[in-house]
Amino acid sequence: MSGEVLAFVLSLVWLVMLATAFRVLGLQGRQISDTLGLIVVVLAVFLPIALIWLAVLVLRAARDMRDESKRLHLTVESMRRGWIRDQQAAGLALKPTVEEKLDEIAAAQRNHETALAMFSTRRVPLGSRLPRPGNPGNPRAEGDEDGEGDSTQPVLALDNPLSLVAPVETDDFIRALHFPEDESDEAGFEALRRAMQNHAAAELIRAAQDVLTTLSQEGIYMDDLRPDRARPEIWRAFAQGARGREVAALGGIRDRSCLALTYGRMRSDPEFRDSSHRFLRAFDRQFAVFEAQASDGDIARFAETRSARAFMLLGRVTRIFG
Repeated sequence: MSGEVLAFVLSLVWLVMLATAFRVLGLQGRQISDTLGLIVVVLAVFLPIALIWLAVLVLRAARDMRDESKRLHLTVESMRRGWIRDQQAAGLALKPTVEEKLDEIAAAQRNHETALAMFSTRRVPLGSRLPRPGNPGNPRAEGDEDGEGDSTQPVLALDNPLSLVAPVETDDFIRALHFPEDESDEAGFEALRRAMQNHAAAELIRAAQDVLTTLSQEGIYMDDLRPDRARPEIWRAFAQGARGREVAALGGIRDRSCLALTYGRMRSDPEFRDSSHRFLRAFDRQFAVFEAQASDGDIARFAETRSARAFMLLGRVTRIFG
């Protein structure tokens, strides 16, 4: 029964009781004034008591509602934490296999860099060495009167058999910055492996991986974000050095919870703060190179990668978009 219906029924009962009282007292020969006086006396006696108990009941109901509200809040908070734990567990379930493959790729890339740093040395036979100018018939240097010196010193040729920079295809660069979907995403791992052959791209990929891993510990996943899309010309303006209001549309992350959690983690975790700034610097450098050769369609696909969304989130937190 609703409150309005209950109030109507009680009002009707009260009117019936008054009519009955007037009828009974009238049959006994009492005047209306006497009847009203008797009713006023009754009300003066019982109405304060009724109001006191009504106030008690209202306060009890308010206390019960407040307690119920607290229990509901705790239940919702528990459900939210449980959901975050489930999300983290779902991510961690794939983490060992995926990270093992990422570690393998990183190890292979480090071996590649080690190979770049190594130079081959070979001895050039004495007979194949050219005589020095000014003394064509003598392989010794001028002024080397005692016949000693470089006649016994082998010539070292420093050869770098590998290219210092392996070019990265646009599709591989975009796919690598999105990272593999799961452990069975062979195409994603192949693109990541090829991109890691480039030193600068590998630096950005590792920085992005560090940032994404830390954000996932806060329950923040790039796939859950739905940022506002910025036009390719705004991305190009950022690559060409524009900052502040001119590129404010790049800060399209509107999720207040994610922004607050990221800001709090950055303030409390110096390691995450350093890795975030390292990622932003690497992203800035590499995107400038990427933009120079990318079409508008390529930039639109790039903006949908997990790394680009992490950049938009961290850029919004660090206020590089104004």
